Amino acid sequence: MPRPVTLFTGQWADLPFEEVCRLASGWGYDGLEIACWGDHFEVDRALAEPGYVKGRREILERHGLNVWTISNHLVGQAVCDHPIDERHKAIVPERIWGDGEAEGVRQRAAKEIADTARAAALLGVDTVVGFTGSSIWHTVAMFPPVPDEVIERGYADFAERFHPILDVFDAEGVRFAHEVHPSEIAYDYWTTVKALDAIDRRPAFGLNWDPSHFVWQDLDPVGFLLDFADRIYHVDCKDTRRRTGNGRNGRLGSHLPWGDPRRGWDFVSTGHGDVPWEDAFRALNHIAYTGPISIEWEDAGMDRLQGAPDALTFIRSLTRIEPPATSFDSAFSRH
Repeated sequence: MPRPVTLFTGQWADLPFEEVCRLASGWGYDGLEIACWGDHFEVDRALAEPGYVKGRREILERHGLNVWTISNHLVGQAVCDHPIDERHKAIVPERIWGDGEAEGVRQRAAKEIADTARAAALLGVDTVVGFTGSSIWHTVAMFPPVPDEVIERGYADFAERFHPILDVFDAEGVRFAHEVHPSEIAYDYWTTVKALDAIDRRPAFGLNWDPSHFVWQDLDPVGFLLDFADRIYHVDCKDTRRRTGNGRNGRLGSHLPWGDPRRGWDFVSTGHGDVPWEDAFRALNHIAYTGPISIEWEDAGMDRLQGAPDALTFIRSLTRIEPPATSFDSAFSRH
């Protein structure tokens, strides 16, 4: 049975939830990875209003959709971040921002991520995808020189803030799937190892695999699946195209807008970039990943009403790459 294919609603939060459900259903998606912003899923209302979660479920059912995952990237970013500034004010709810005092924002964000586990349990899903933020990302250029103890403090800060959050996830029977992504505590292979070690490899903390962020860093997204097989809790499909061949376009993007051809990379519709998708799906089979395949559509050069169904057609073709019923070895063994 092919894995269900869902649409991540984060890039559609300008539309009402019911309208996104109508579109996704019409295109043939199996369900949604619901973002906790816009009016799609509001954590505070899920916990405070008795009929809220039931109402979300009824909308999904009306359109023949299911849900396996909710995502709270925007609030999660504020849990560990430094500095806290106008970028966070633009993405978190006013009740999280409050007076903007940095530590207060971090603590309210941490409480909200813990509450997201409680809301997920009420909705009947067992995985929350999100970001962690990072108190040391601003040191990534390593100049001025960064003492080892600064980096160690960054991972200790992450562990101190996330252990209480993960206690709630454990109590609710929900897992946190951290999206490995630049600007987070874990953004590549070695930082993922470091982050997992920092939280004692607790089962409540796993990974959301989004290959786009590996490709533009020149990392191997397929090898990552194999190396962290037991931690792949969710899969997001987003593609990246590199544009670094002319000697001018750099990996860091040069502070240029999304889609600007002078950037060294950009996100493109799934199936149109440099992600080795067939190898990735063979690796997902190998590690026995059976969860949803979520399409995170983000392409500044294509209309999303064309791009989202286009991406679905491509991913449907890959979900048919299923493990054989009979292994090669057993087929050729003597009986």
